[in-house]
Amino acid sequence: MDVNALTKLLAEGESKTVEFKEIPNENLYKALSAFANTGGGTAIVGVAKDGGIKGIAISGKMLDDLTNRIVNKLSIYPKLEVVNASGKSLIMIGVAHATYPVSYEGRYYERVGSTTREISEATLRALFLRGKPWDAILGDYSFDEIDIETFNRFVRLAVDNNRLPAATINESPQVVLKKLDLMSDEKLTNGAILLFGKEPQRHFVNLCVRIGRFKTETTIIDDKWVRGNLFQQFEEALNIIKQLISVRYEIKDIERKDIWDYPIPAIREAVLNSLIHRDYFNVANFTLLKIYDDHFWVSNPGKLPEEITVDELKQPHKSYLRNPLIAKAFYLAGFIEQYGSGTVRIVEWMKEAGLPEPVYKEEMGGFSVYFYKDIYTEENLAKMGMNERQIKAVLYVKEKGRITNKEYQELCDVKKRQATNDMIQLEMGGIFKRQGTTGKGTFYTLKAKGASKGHKAQ
Repeated sequence: MDVNALTKLLAEGESKTVEFKEIPNENLYKALSAFANTGGGTAIVGVAKDGGIKGIAISGKMLDDLTNRIVNKLSIYPKLEVVNASGKSLIMIGVAHATYPVSYEGRYYERVGSTTREISEATLRALFLRGKPWDAILGDYSFDEIDIETFNRFVRLAVDNNRLPAATINESPQVVLKKLDLMSDEKLTNGAILLFGKEPQRHFVNLCVRIGRFKTETTIIDDKWVRGNLFQQFEEALNIIKQLISVRYEIKDIERKDIWDYPIPAIREAVLNSLIHRDYFNVANFTLLKIYDDHFWVSNPGKLPEEITVDELKQPHKSYLRNPLIAKAFYLAGFIEQYGSGTVRIVEWMKEAGLPEPVYKEEMGGFSVYFYKDIYTEENLAKMGMNERQIKAVLYVKEKGRITNKEYQELCDVKKRQATNDMIQLEMGGIFKRQGTTGKGTFYTLKAKGASKGHKAQ
């Protein structure tokens, strides 16, 4: 947030969606619970009740601890932003409207005007009637179905990431599961079984991942199913993907660097999101990954929440969780670092690799992510601002390997001068590479993928 927007926000004072707090305290957590239950909002820490800037000492550890406390106390996932005003640091904590009732210390709060108050029984009953998230529903499961090895590994990861106290290692699985709201009245939730079960597919046959390697839509080279609990699905899916995509090596200063078709962090994030955010009420379908020669498709059941659009996924945004308990477990284990930023980071990773931005789509009753390893596609070339002639020429070179000025003239039915101008633009834009200097021996080839400098047609 820029200084002008912050100044305006402080001048307007507290409201239904804004709360000031000098320090993190119990009332802060109550306010965040209220925001989550009422429509979302922002708490600004380091500000007096009257909007006066007090500031607060901030460190990386302090921010991590604050995030962890919010996650553990409320099971919601805030967006924290450090801002500066009048030479002092403030923390802005953004909370999205939750799709389930959010409590603090067993009590539920709502926002009325600029005040936070406990929700009445009647209102709370209405909130619960909206329905629990799938991962919080209790089922008739035996504790013997929990895979203790997976559970213990989760606890070690959470402790190593300082997201659960070290004493957790010595607590029984039942105690820890209860603290995580994955067990109640000696019954396990759907989320507990899917996260830590030995064989969740005994109860939910399609809650798994299918990975296919395709030459065309009808020519299948490989087809694999990934089952087990979510932590197992996540790791095995990544291993299979690495087997089905290509990798090359670059040696620099005697160190070898692996260059994959797609940046592994981006693939990792997409697979993780597909497991955390899928609609598990839809038990008829599975998460689907399709790998083609030129692109990679990740699809899972469940459209985006109403509060966010596809276009907003490439911008900083709040996190809207369909499965808060599953998301919390992956957060505690260190698989999630920042909330609402995964789709933005995927874009950044693809750009850094010199690849087209991912395409996010709502389709076929679910949500899809498309990765392309070739910037020289008609759709992407058009986005780069090329005219029809230039797009035709690039696709020609992509197929034939090279093009001369004469070939350009014949292909696009233009005079030599126009062909020369077009190809100069493509060369200046980092798309074409000229071979030779002048005369009939001159021709153009494509530069390496990712060499585009944002070419614009004239």
